[in-house]
Amino acid sequence: MTPGGPPLKRRALLVGGAAVLAGGGAALGAGLAARDDPVPAAPASFGAETVPFHGDHQPGIETHPVQAHAAFVALDLRPGSGTADVRRLLRLLTDDAERLMAGRVPLGAADPELPARPARLTVTVGFGPGLFDAIGRPDQCPPIIRQLPEFRTDRLDPRWCGGDLLLQVCSDDAVPLSYALRRLVRDARSVTTVRWTQRGFNPARGAEPEGTTPRNLMGQRDGSANPVPGTPEFEQAVWVREGPDWLVGGSMLVLRRIRMELETWDDFGRAGKEMVVARTLDTGAPVTGGLETDDVDPRMVDGRGIPIAAARSHVLQATARTEGEKMFRRGYSFDDGPTTDGLPDAGLLFAAYQADIATAFVPVQARLAESDLLNEWITHIGSATFAVPRGARPGEFIGQGLLGT
Repeated sequence: MTPGGPPLKRRALLVGGAAVLAGGGAALGAGLAARDDPVPAAPASFGAETVPFHGDHQPGIETHPVQAHAAFVALDLRPGSGTADVRRLLRLLTDDAERLMAGRVPLGAADPELPARPARLTVTVGFGPGLFDAIGRPDQCPPIIRQLPEFRTDRLDPRWCGGDLLLQVCSDDAVPLSYALRRLVRDARSVTTVRWTQRGFNPARGAEPEGTTPRNLMGQRDGSANPVPGTPEFEQAVWVREGPDWLVGGSMLVLRRIRMELETWDDFGRAGKEMVVARTLDTGAPVTGGLETDDVDPRMVDGRGIPIAAARSHVLQATARTEGEKMFRRGYSFDDGPTTDGLPDAGLLFAAYQADIATAFVPVQARLAESDLLNEWITHIGSATFAVPRGARPGEFIGQGLLGT
């Protein structure tokens, strides 16, 4: 047995060939429930729901609604790891992910109760710059994945940055997520070490009507202007359309750890909060009027001729100004506090999927860093970028187009 790794007989089964790898809520009424009405219990079927593993795209990106729990784990390849090691690792992870997402134990495990109700468990894999270097194909790493530009407001802590390989594991239930994560990392640790782990959460599924945009810890609806999965706008914004075969149908991920200064934000006042963001706290609608899905109108003025939405408001600075700037955000709150002095240690894990980081995230974040009113209450303290391969088809492992069989 390799120290820290899975049993040899299991590894032999998996790495010997690809053969082992083959293998809505209720309708809403016309009226809204009273505020003091009890929230209906979540249907028992939630836990039994599964997401397909195979497909043109990896799961966990367009999976909708976004699951309630997420864990992001960055792994670094051990020194001396090469193409054969990475290929074996990805075969193991692919087999594990396929089984776990279907509610089954990985090979060699004997505790079927823990993964039996996966609650829409998904496993998504991303490749960092070090992986391309380790397999001798640095030219295959998109330049923007290798190096993001520096932004003026960044205060990055190295312990939340970088990584050769990313595992994004999401579920509506923290128990199958925890089980899946430890099995995946167990199979990876003979080839990798853990660089960092970041956990996040959203409102529990069923706590609000299906399809409701989640709230972040500042109380704002987070993701109101997201492209809708399954639409042409989403396809255009998220999936890579040109490039090497292993990446076409895949995506690019920027993961940012954003600390929120909640102590001062809580005391700021409702009107001020809505002015800073340019959306209302209760519904997420623009302060200029309309529905949550509407854009803020920068031209609308009040009776004195003063713009209703501040030019430096977060939404006006973050709104895509070209088609290339559109991206899909899977935001998760984190809360690691209180600290020893009683202050919050909390914020947002901002996971942005896009077809090209250079044309989407970079110009938007550059604007925000220069003139976003919200910068008074947020700080970017972690950053990592990953190329996300296309989905695995039956009989394939993730990244097979890059690594070969």
